[in-house]
Amino acid sequence: MTDGKRRKGLAAASALLGGVLVLSACSGNDADASGGGDGNTSQAQVDEAAAKKTSEAQIKITPANGSDNASINNSATVTVSKGTLTDVKMTTTDGTEVKGEISADKTSWKPSAQLERATTYRLAVTAQDSEGRAAHENSSFTTVSKSNSFIGTFTPDDGTTVGVGMPVSINFDKEITNKAAVQKAITVNTTSGQEVACHWFNTQRMDCRPETYWQEGSTVTLKLALDGVEGADGVYGVQQKTVTFKIGRNQVSYVDAQTKQMKVTQDGKTVRTIPISAGSPENKTYEGQMVISEKYKETRMDGSTVGFTDDDGKGEYDIKDVPHAMRLSTSGTFIHGNYWGKGIFGSVNTSHGCVGLEDAKGADDPNTPGAWFYNNSIIGDVVVVQNTGDKTIAPDNGLNGWNMDWAQWKAGSAV
Repeated sequence: MTDGKRRKGLAAASALLGGVLVLSACSGNDADASGGGDGNTSQAQVDEAAAKKTSEAQIKITPANGSDNASINNSATVTVSKGTLTDVKMTTTDGTEVKGEISADKTSWKPSAQLERATTYRLAVTAQDSEGRAAHENSSFTTVSKSNSFIGTFTPDDGTTVGVGMPVSINFDKEITNKAAVQKAITVNTTSGQEVACHWFNTQRMDCRPETYWQEGSTVTLKLALDGVEGADGVYGVQQKTVTFKIGRNQVSYVDAQTKQMKVTQDGKTVRTIPISAGSPENKTYEGQMVISEKYKETRMDGSTVGFTDDDGKGEYDIKDVPHAMRLSTSGTFIHGNYWGKGIFGSVNTSHGCVGLEDAKGADDPNTPGAWFYNNSIIGDVVVVQNTGDKTIAPDNGLNGWNMDWAQWKAGSAV
């Protein structure tokens, strides 16, 4: 062979060998592909082996990582399939740990208490599969801010016993423009079977009641399913709560400003008649059905807080120890004990609009009419004031929606 032919032959052999080497680098040799050869593992076998070592446990955290405006009730839910939870740690951004509990079957976890608004939480979760292989998941979310959420402050409180006149009254901390959606998320039911209707007084207050007073001994249930409900543009509810309260004995008291007597009835029967002193001719007491909303064994009454001032701007009265006071209106109407008025009860109306009962200074004499009425009254009892010559109290001045007839009341519903 000539030198030229030899060089061409070597070049061809080199090219062929190079092609084999390139091919071998990507695919392995025939012996490796068939599982024999020198024992080197193929890439496919490496991937398969790695997959077999990975835990089968599948962790899910709600809400999704990076969520904002998250619920304070239903967030931070952790579940696992094909495995069990071994550790869940939840903290705020400042490192404060949030307590929670893994379920008995170790497949779920949730916080032990309601979350806070406008707070960022972090979760670190570990689970394992049936072969003890660990899986990890981390997530972070931020709950709905106060500016983008609303709550309703309600009365009466859970577990209380109230009088037959006590409405369910809800005051929202934001203006509600989507009243229908909010009202649909609130239900009020009673074991008496009475129909209950709700009435919006304005964009921030909704009261609910039956046509006539609640039935004695019945139980009322209020359910707030407001979590995630859009009450106004970009403003969402956060409450998810059930409240129950009981209706006590049927007590309704009738104040007659003309005879200056109050007749206390239970189940329609008079149990006591008490002399009273109502508002003077210059400061008449509102007429109408009024519901006791607050009780104070003693309280201060300052005329300047309700518009009764002298020429110097000071209150026309300032009594720091009014005994046995019970609120009948937001504007300041009370039925209360009076120790400073002598000889007025049953004979003359002298007050600035309240209803006064004879009482003792210090509220420590249980034998006075004021003490008796206080001790025998509960929140939600009705006091009907008659013959004062004044106008009927506004239905939204206190818990006094009973002064609106049923047709008017239902007309204020948004659904």
